[in-house]
Amino acid sequence: MTAYMVALASAGFFMVIVIRCISKKDMRKLLEDGGVCVKKVAKTASEIERKAFHLCGLLVPLIYQVLLSRGWNQSECRKIVWAITIPGMSTDWMRVNVPFVKRNWPLKGILREREEHQLCGGSYFSLGCTLAIQFFPPVIAMTSIVFLVMGDMSAALVGRSFGGTWCSTKIGPDGKKSVEGSTAMFLVCMVFGCSIFSQVHLREYAVCIAALVATLAELYEPFGLNDNVTIPVLSGVALTFGFARTYSCEPGRNPLLWHDLWTGDPW
Repeated sequence: MTAYMVALASAGFFMVIVIRCISKKDMRKLLEDGGVCVKKVAKTASEIERKAFHLCGLLVPLIYQVLLSRGWNQSECRKIVWAITIPGMSTDWMRVNVPFVKRNWPLKGILREREEHQLCGGSYFSLGCTLAIQFFPPVIAMTSIVFLVMGDMSAALVGRSFGGTWCSTKIGPDGKKSVEGSTAMFLVCMVFGCSIFSQVHLREYAVCIAALVATLAELYEPFGLNDNVTIPVLSGVALTFGFARTYSCEPGRNPLLWHDLWTGDPW
């Protein structure tokens, strides 16, 4: 699992570096050559810049796995993530409500227009990751965070680039989401989920349920909560339920118990 997370995070950082090194002019040309509608190029380029920063979220499961492999226990890891999340959300609250902080906020360029007057996605992302680590076994928490980072990014980029190209039907509460984007998220979550649980028999059932739940959470944002919170929490619940049902007759092989049963490199 450590090798998997290192490889995934390294690939993510490589993508960030490549995106940052490409000029806006070259980026737009690449998008046009890739078949993106001319009218969507500007918005897609902007979304890619935002999601490049989003890829840094892969540090969370990577660091979590490394700490576990070095002998840290789950309780200690939970204290760390809460110690990061609470000050981070407090600072973001000050950005919204304290004029001086708002004027001098260093990351204005990546904020959406709606985030100028409310907590940004990064705060909700931090809270979602923290809740996943707090309530789920390590492998489930890390997988749900990967679903959030890679799945949500895929939905946004494919939706921006090709939304309405093959299916004109708009979906979601306000009709702002696309079938193409949601399909991309489901497939990406399936691929990463099945690869993470590659050693688990019947993994596709639990992963399919969780990928569908994550996709619906991104699409509808249930309970009126930001999808950066609902995706990791609800997909974590779905994975836990799926594997608990699948391995109810074989508890010794249940991946939910990997951290307790394995010696050496914990999952």
